[in-house]
Amino acid sequence: MKFKTFLGLPLVYCLVFGGFSYAADNSLSVEVEIPRMNVAEYHKPYVAVWLEDSNRKATQVALWYDLDMKDNEGKKWLKDIRQWWRRVGRKSEQPFDGLTSATKGPGKHTLSIDLDAKHLASIPSGDYQLRIEASREVGGKEVINIPFSWPPKASDYPISAKGSSELGRVSIQLN
Repeated sequence: MKFKTFLGLPLVYCLVFGGFSYAADNSLSVEVEIPRMNVAEYHKPYVAVWLEDSNRKATQVALWYDLDMKDNEGKKWLKDIRQWWRRVGRKSEQPFDGLTSATKGPGKHTLSIDLDAKHLASIPSGDYQLRIEASREVGGKEVINIPFSWPPKASDYPISAKGSSELGRVSIQLN
C-alpha cells in the first residue's frame, strides 16, 4: 500500500499561507508521531491535519491516504476520518491537489511551515486549534486538538499533546 500526503493551499493559507518548506530558518514545525503497534494485521492509518479558527472555519494542512488502491477505492475510506470529513473532506474537490511525499508509517513526521512567506501577513490574529485525526483499518480512531494563538510568539512554544492509541506525541515548535 502506498500513501501520499496532501498539502492543501489552506495552513498553507492559515497556519501556513506561504506553504511548507523542509529547511526554513524561521519556521513553525509540526511533528506528528505515528506509534508502532504490535498487532497481527497492521494497516497504516489515514491521517488528516487541519487548522480551525475560533469560528470553526477549517483549513486543510495535510492528508495521508492510499491513492494507489484499485478503482480509487482509497477515496472511499476518507469518510472514516470522520471529523475531518465533516469539516473539510466532503466540501473539498477530489482528487486533492498538491499530492506529495511517501508512505507515512510508524515514526515521527515533521511538517515545517516557513514564517517568512509573504502571504502570512494576511492571516488574522486569533485563537486556533491544530487538529490531527487518525483512522486505521482494523484499528481505531483518534483526534488530538492543540490550541495556540496566531501570530506565533516564542514564549508560547513548544506546545504538545499526546495521543492514547492511534497517535503518539504531536508537537508544535517555533524555530
